[in-house]
Amino acid sequence: MNLRTRVMAAALAVGMTASVVAIPAVAQSAKQDMKDAGQDTKQAAKDTGHAVKKTTKKAAHKTKTTAKSTTHKAAKKTKQGAEKVEDKTQ
Repeated sequence: MNLRTRVMAAALAVGMTASVVAIPAVAQSAKQDMKDAGQDTKQAAKDTGHAVKKTTKKAAHKTKTTAKSTTHKAAKKTKQGAEKVEDKTQ
């Protein structure tokens, strides 16, 4: 084997070794990227769940207080109407 053939063989061997080493690194990176994406999705779902819970709680409270207020106003107006009728009948 002459020098040129040896250099070409060595370059080819180095190139093949580098590509074999690089493939697992890319695969590992892709695997980690998928894991990170999964964790980000999980966290986003948790955040959304917490926001829904908070909003639902606020809306339920507001509905309760509004219904209570409306009921009290209606009772007050009913009482006033009954008093008017009572005054007119006397």
